[in-house]
Amino acid sequence: MGLSLADSFVTRRTRKGNFMNQIDQLIDWRLIEETIAQYYAPVTDATGRPAYPGLLLFKMLLVGLWHGGLSDESVEDMANANLHVMRFLGLDLEDDVPDHSVLSRFRTRLTTAQAWDNLLEQINRQIQAHPITVTKGCYIDASIYAQSAQTQDKPGV
Repeated sequence: MGLSLADSFVTRRTRKGNFMNQIDQLIDWRLIEETIAQYYAPVTDATGRPAYPGLLLFKMLLVGLWHGGLSDESVEDMANANLHVMRFLGLDLEDDVPDHSVLSRFRTRLTTAQAWDNLLEQINRQIQAHPITVTKGCYIDASIYAQSAQTQDKPGV
């Protein structure tokens, strides 16, 4: 399938040297995908639609880890709004993004099978095999909540 006009704009607007792109080039995802396949074999979801690939879900979980331990809801938001993350996940603009409940169930499945730590170790080994240093950054995970009427009457700071 060819690149849509929108996807060609996305490709043009994402830096090739960003962290997500660099990591995507360093990791042999085939090995990770083979490990995931031992614990997760997507066929269809509860409504009969094709289930999301395990590698996509795992990469989404990595995005959350690499951005300071984001909530699954924030990872979902990033996958929908951040062009670098979208590219890292292999998503096009018109693709559906797994929601936070799918991520939670996937993580639970990997954790229950004791595969989560093994997958993270595989990623770390692959990164360490290259002469690079990965430093930690910060991404703010903020949410807005409605206040009750009682707290709105109190003087502000």
